Amino acid sequence: MTSTATLPAASVADTRWPIRLWGMLITLCIVLFLDGLDVSMVGVALPSIGTELHLETSTLQWLVSGYVLGYGGLLLLGGRTADLLGRRKVFLIALAVFAVASLAGGLVSSGPLLIATRFVKGLAAAFTAPTGLSIITTNFAEGPARNKALSIYTVFGAGGYSMGLVFGGLMTGFGWRWTFLLPVPIALAALVSAAILVPKDKGDTAEGGHDLLGALFSTAAMLLLVYTVVSAPQAGWASARTAGSFAAVLVLFAAFVAVEKRVRHPLIRLGILRKATLVRASLVIVAVAGSYFSWQFIVTLYLQDSLGWSPLTLAMALLPVGVLVALSSVFSDKLVDRFGTGPIIAVTTTVMAIGYLLFLRIDTAPSYVAVILPAVLLIGIGWIGFPAINIQATNGIEDEEQGLAAGVLQTSMQVGAAIVLAITTALISSGPHGDSPQAVLDSYRPGLIFAGIAAIIGALIAFTHFLPTRRKQQEVEDTEQTPELAAA
Repeated sequence: MTSTATLPAASVADTRWPIRLWGMLITLCIVLFLDGLDVSMVGVALPSIGTELHLETSTLQWLVSGYVLGYGGLLLLGGRTADLLGRRKVFLIALAVFAVASLAGGLVSSGPLLIATRFVKGLAAAFTAPTGLSIITTNFAEGPARNKALSIYTVFGAGGYSMGLVFGGLMTGFGWRWTFLLPVPIALAALVSAAILVPKDKGDTAEGGHDLLGALFSTAAMLLLVYTVVSAPQAGWASARTAGSFAAVLVLFAAFVAVEKRVRHPLIRLGILRKATLVRASLVIVAVAGSYFSWQFIVTLYLQDSLGWSPLTLAMALLPVGVLVALSSVFSDKLVDRFGTGPIIAVTTTVMAIGYLLFLRIDTAPSYVAVILPAVLLIGIGWIGFPAINIQATNGIEDEEQGLAAGVLQTSMQVGAAIVLAITTALISSGPHGDSPQAVLDSYRPGLIFAGIAAIIGALIAFTHFLPTRRKQQEVEDTEQTPELAAA
């Protein structure tokens, strides 16, 4: 890739960066924080939105699903587009679209229009998230410098998800429209900052070309997959509509693979999927995000609707997750430099799974200190491994494919989380229901158990790092990633 970058890549040993480089990193972090915030913040405002706009529950769920459709369905295209057309250009355009869609969402008074703005915001985030990650990985050399930058960056992303309930609770107190308007001034300020601080670069258009057919098939397959999973609980998992949709997804994916094998410059080089660390990181992130989104969904409904907690009370109850994520930014890169990514991911996913299992003790009059807080703290510790997952996924990837690797990882996170959440919802819907808090809790318990199972599966996948057949290869990769390990 030909580059006219104005910022030199930070050296492997140098983690003391100039103010301009810090400014660029913080700007990218803020945008990723907004992406994560938007996923979880609107959930707190759904009851207020439904009351004011007279929307049924089946319509309300599309305020969440619409964002996931745009975000998860277009992430792979977003990462590759940044590689082809230039990271700075794609990032600025997508961020501007995100700001406009946020403003529109806070002003409209129509359910369908509100859902449309959510889809557009998800689409914009599908371009800003992988592009921001690839800007970092191409401006910070592999090793401690990149580990530190990625740790800070991904902590902001995890913080956005975990703090969404907090901000949602606060904004809903002023009116649900503020949950849509809050990101507008922040996004506009980040847009100005990015235009100044993000270095200019040229895409691979001269050499790489555009795989438009592959982009069409992959995007259509991803959108249809997410749509099918999200709508399956209402249509029925065994219905002809759901079966036909899944069959169409398989056909589209098969067509995509066929195109990628034949086209001269593919959207995704299929060989990148042979990278064991990328595949393992992608599977683990499905478990981490999917289990957390499912758990958060159930906790939000149960504590507010059944036990009568206010949005702000709920936000404060889950605040320790966000605090732990924020504090981890101080030491997460140092942990990676000291131990490598594999052990950190294995330990944190295990701790997270234990947190979900402990939460199963909840009853209709739960003690916050004895029951809820221990689980929340352990789940928060689980998110400390999030930066290590991102570092593992992008380690050893060439600069021209960093956007692609980021897109694969984040697509796995969004689409995988949507699938896990949809299964959780189906489990809840298929069980017996009642109006009493105990009956509601009994209907939610299968979903809570499934969230714990998903986290356990993620931990088991993380522990494949220690398999004898892969240990030697992993040690080589960690040594290349962190030279200090070689000297240890």
